[in-house]
Amino acid sequence: MTSTASSSARLMRGARANVIHCIGGTPIVKLNKVAAHVAPHVEVYAKLEFMNPGGSVKDRIGNFMLEKAEREGKIKPGGTIIEATSGNTGMGLAIAAAVKGYKCIFVMADKQSEEKRIALRSVGAQVVICPTNVEPEDPRSYYSVANRLSEETPNSFYARQYWNPDNPEAHALSTGPEIWEQTGGELDAFVSCVGTGGTMVGNSRFLKSKNPNIKVVGVDPVGSIYYDLFHTGKWPKPHSYFVEGFGEDFMPTTMDLKAMDDCVQVNDRESFTMARRLIREEGLLCGGSSGSAVAGALKFAERIARAEAAAANPRAVPYRVLVIIPDSSSRYLSKFLNDEWLKDAGLLDREPMAGTVDDIVAKKKGALISAAPTDALGSVIDRMKQHGISQLPVTEPGKLLGLVSEVKVLNALVRGEATMKSPVGPLADLEDAATVERDTTLATLSQHFARGKVAVVVDRKGDQVSVIGLLTKIDLIEHLLK
Repeated sequence: MTSTASSSARLMRGARANVIHCIGGTPIVKLNKVAAHVAPHVEVYAKLEFMNPGGSVKDRIGNFMLEKAEREGKIKPGGTIIEATSGNTGMGLAIAAAVKGYKCIFVMADKQSEEKRIALRSVGAQVVICPTNVEPEDPRSYYSVANRLSEETPNSFYARQYWNPDNPEAHALSTGPEIWEQTGGELDAFVSCVGTGGTMVGNSRFLKSKNPNIKVVGVDPVGSIYYDLFHTGKWPKPHSYFVEGFGEDFMPTTMDLKAMDDCVQVNDRESFTMARRLIREEGLLCGGSSGSAVAGALKFAERIARAEAAAANPRAVPYRVLVIIPDSSSRYLSKFLNDEWLKDAGLLDREPMAGTVDDIVAKKKGALISAAPTDALGSVIDRMKQHGISQLPVTEPGKLLGLVSEVKVLNALVRGEATMKSPVGPLADLEDAATVERDTTLATLSQHFARGKVAVVVDRKGDQVSVIGLLTKIDLIEHLLK
């Protein structure tokens, strides 16, 4: 007969020691209906991270960061875990804390869903709510409040997912190897939303170590900083958006723009529409940011499909894209899954504006009027007068430097900061510009115009960027009237 000691040390067949051991091993499924239009040139697959026990990809980093902190003596038995979270990292930490016996305090922005707050409180966490529309350094921001609480709470561990290198490391050691094994290395592109950068950077680090040719694509919401920073190197002015859990208004140290090969932008309407399609057409009970991730992955896939369709020698096998599905629909029942909430947010009051930027660019007559940074102000002014325009892009080969307007030129001349012979380059900036691409939707274009921006249309071929058009509100109005 087996001794009591040996019996207690043995698990029932197929059982796990605790819920922490259930993290990872999430399945990959092919997206069929929503990706039908890119077949047969491209196949799109989704890794279902909402099937982790805490319901999101953040389960991986929550437990990993906590175990690392334990090994390094940063938290002692009976201590308190503190984190600034949109909800998912909090839950990842909370389930690990429940097993290990720690208390939790989570600081959240008020835009996060009520379901997330209830879920965190259900596992015994204290939830502190802070305003969304404040700067990161504002003492009321959820970053600042979390930092203050960590200083005031004895025996506490502030996970600091935005600055903790263990965040991307968790993915480099778990998610990346898992994807490589599951796909047998037959992968051409990896796509994920970008927030802290952990998922994208960690997976990029591992996957590119196996195959440097794998393209890593980030997905960023309109209103966040990453898309503009990646494509222009210029810091845009962030603004609020409805989709939760990714995008940022500051640069976390866990983020590395160089880990991406491309960055795709999506808006709220695209995100929520795609999330609802994934639920209804693919049976994937996913959240709003999952819709963002897939919408972005499909934009990237559409470009590949168009290139393959036009190629003289197309690939013999489909181009394979894998996208991370970050979390589940259960935390958004009162938000994008609720028609009334969408109507109140102005996201379900009419059909999405049909078409893309290319529909407008294709009908515009005349060549783009631009300037080189070394062109004299006098010649730039003559160009504006000759063509009846008030602003034009300043470019150099493969790069957009910014826009220059007659107002900026006039002010510089009046203040004596420039002469008619001065180069125009120093006056060019992207403050009033929004960079868009041919496949940018008209709904996104309209959002940029609503913020007072001028749209600079760029065409990307590898690392080369060429400016092909300049669009203003009147261009969109004329298009809609026609």
